[in-house]
Amino acid sequence: MRVMILAKSSPDTEQAPPSPEPRDFEAMGRFTQELKDAGMLLASDRLQPSSKGARVRYERKRQTIIDGPFTESKELVGGYWIWQVQSLDEAIEWLKRAPMPEGQELEIRPIFEPDAATAAAMKP
Repeated sequence: MRVMILAKSSPDTEQAPPSPEPRDFEAMGRFTQELKDAGMLLASDRLQPSSKGARVRYERKRQTIIDGPFTESKELVGGYWIWQVQSLDEAIEWLKRAPMPEGQELEIRPIFEPDAATAAAMKP
């Protein structure tokens, strides 16, 4: 199964992102290499602040464009990983080893896997 791990941020942390210590970068680099060596890391990246983004809200037949920053949001996505794992429990066990800063919250969400009929219907 594939899962997405969402690293949360907030409007406050987006304004002044913490400057990680070199040892923190090294620890995350080692953890990332472990994920790669295990063959489970499919993608990962840190996202730019919401001030550089936009939202599109769909209301009936009209779309509203909302430019960032998204200050009305309490939680924002600051980065993500996509992993291939056997189970949600396996993802949780890996995250327990992640060198995350104090107070960081990560969310794990399984990605829908289309069945064969749905996948065939979606092909162009």
